[in-house]
Amino acid sequence: MPRRLCAIATSTVAAALVIGLGGCAFKKPFTEMLWPAPPLTPRIKFVGVLRNRDDLGRSTAELFAEALVGKKTPESLVQPMGVAVSRDGTRLYVTDYAKPAVLVFDFTANRMSPFGSEGISFENPLGIAVDDADNIYIVESVPKRIGVYDASGNRLRVITHESLERPTGIAVDSGRQRIYVADSASRLSPNHAIRVFGTDGSYINSFGRVGNKEGEFSFPSYLALDHDGNLYVTDTLNGRVQKFDPDGRYLMSFGQYGDAFGMFNKPKGVVLDSFGNLYAVDAAWSNVQIFNQKGEVLLFFGGRGRFPGLLFNPTGIAMDKDNRIFVSDAFNSRISIYQLINTTAADSVIPVPPKTEEGGDDGRPKQTSALQ
Repeated sequence: MPRRLCAIATSTVAAALVIGLGGCAFKKPFTEMLWPAPPLTPRIKFVGVLRNRDDLGRSTAELFAEALVGKKTPESLVQPMGVAVSRDGTRLYVTDYAKPAVLVFDFTANRMSPFGSEGISFENPLGIAVDDADNIYIVESVPKRIGVYDASGNRLRVITHESLERPTGIAVDSGRQRIYVADSASRLSPNHAIRVFGTDGSYINSFGRVGNKEGEFSFPSYLALDHDGNLYVTDTLNGRVQKFDPDGRYLMSFGQYGDAFGMFNKPKGVVLDSFGNLYAVDAAWSNVQIFNQKGEVLLFFGGRGRFPGLLFNPTGIAMDKDNRIFVSDAFNSRISIYQLINTTAADSVIPVPPKTEEGGDDGRPKQTSALQ
């Protein structure tokens, strides 16, 4: 693998994307970006970006024609970090660390607006999550607090605790009435941990400490939950994603630090699709890798660059009920949008090569990914 994990196997109809060790070159006009390239079955399709209200409803053809120019307005995103989708998929919430602000993209009304009722402002907003009642939970890192809001932006409560040092990511388990908060602490702190609160704001406990063993962390950053309440923690400087049961017991890890397929440099946002596959954003490689529940890597998409469809130090990720994927493209000041296509649950299983009488495989090339 090249050291720069750029956009692999990208397909276009009207032009080709050339990948090299020095970065990504392209020829215009583009009409489509797909991963992987035909003749393999495409699984991920780039469908658009969001920077400001002008991008709502914009087609990919318009984006490609515009290429790198972009339209910036005073309301445009500056450094998007966390993303979360309403339960019905009609609204996207984005924390912008640099503005600082929280923005809402309303896909039904084709409107972008600041989140929060009159008089509410945000300081260093990072993680964001939505519960089953469409309440929004926003982590403010430096003030060391979590604000809880209804869908109209009215503040319901503020959650904090003396143990919090530098909260970042958040996940909410409505069924168990628990809130999980990633505490990245600081370089010299031993308290790299997951803090657990009740949805009423009560402090329950914490688990983890600084280190690189199972259940230990080096700057935990983003969180996700599956349907069984298992928690996935991006262990950023250990280059892995760790999985825990609802009570914080270690179950397994995805990936490791390195520069090959299935490895990480600086993993950040994490989310699961409707098939249970794990999507992990890597800020350094500027891509998204997909793993099945066995921890086997299936595919990656994105790649470092400014062109629409590529990423530049991405951070958060979210998916809606229709497997539409939203990635916070932080250094490109936009949200990049992709769609999972042509995929069923069976595609998450990597086939085992048949054995010969001698006990080895049949000598044919192995398929490295069910999604390829």
